Amino acid sequence: MIDSHCHLDRLDLSAHEGSLDFALAEARSRGVKGFLCIGIGFNKAAELIALQARYEDVWLSLGVHPLDHKQAVDTKTLMQWCSLPEVVAVGETGLDYHYQPETRQLQLESFEQHLAAADKLNKPVIVHTRAAQDDTLKLMRHQQSNAAGVLHCFTESWDMASQALDMGYYVSISGIVTFSNADNVREVAKRIPLDRLLIETDAPYLAPVPFRGKSNEPAYLANTAVFLADLRALSLDQLIEATTDNFYRLFPSARTSSGQAQAVNA
Repeated sequence: MIDSHCHLDRLDLSAHEGSLDFALAEARSRGVKGFLCIGIGFNKAAELIALQARYEDVWLSLGVHPLDHKQAVDTKTLMQWCSLPEVVAVGETGLDYHYQPETRQLQLESFEQHLAAADKLNKPVIVHTRAAQDDTLKLMRHQQSNAAGVLHCFTESWDMASQALDMGYYVSISGIVTFSNADNVREVAKRIPLDRLLIETDAPYLAPVPFRGKSNEPAYLANTAVFLADLRALSLDQLIEATTDNFYRLFPSARTSSGQAQAVNA
C-alpha cells in the first residue's frame, strides 16, 4: 500500500530513536511500500528535496498550505520548485475557511496560482478543503487540467466529492474514517468509485483508532486500510491493489522516480 499524503519532516520520531529510517522501516514492515511526502511551504523546500533523495520509495509534492499564508504566493518560486523532476505533484494547496476565514482572499489567490502551475506543468494538485466547498469547486472547475489531482483527507459532503470525481479528481481517505463521530466520512468512503480511491495517514496528524490522540506515523496506514476494506466489503488485498494502482495512475512520474534528487539553487 502507499501512503499518498504524509509530512515526513514533521514526524515525532521519539519512538524510533529519532530516526526517520527506523520509522519508514516500521511502515514497510506493515506493508507500506511508498510515501508521498507533502511540503506545505517553500522555506523548507531544499530540506525536503534532500530528504526525498535518500529514499527510492519516497516522492515529493511542494506547495503552500492555505493556513500558512503570511503574504501572497510568489509564482516564480512556485514554478521553480514544482518544475523539478523529483516533485511529482503541486501542493498541498486549497482553501480552509474553518480556521482562517479572514484570509479568504489570500487563500483564493494562492489556490488559483497553484492550480495554474499544476496545469502548466501537467502535474496533479494536492487539494486541502474545509468549509469552503463552493469556492474550491469553482476554482477547480475554472482551472480544470488533464492532470487533475486529489482531495486529500476528505471530510466534506458526498455532493462535493461527486462533483470533484466528475472533474477527474481522486478522493483520499485518512484515519478519520475510523473515528466514532465520522459517519459522514464513512458514507463518502463507501461511495467513492474503487478506481478513484486513495488512502493516506496525513502523519503526524489524525492517527486512526486505536492510536487516536497520539502522533500519527506512516505505519498506521495499515490500520486505516484494514478498516476501509471491511467498510467496503473488500479483501485487504483488493483494497491495496486498487489504491496502489490509483496512486500510480494519478502520479505517473512516481513510477520512474529513482529517489535521486538534483542540486537546486533556491
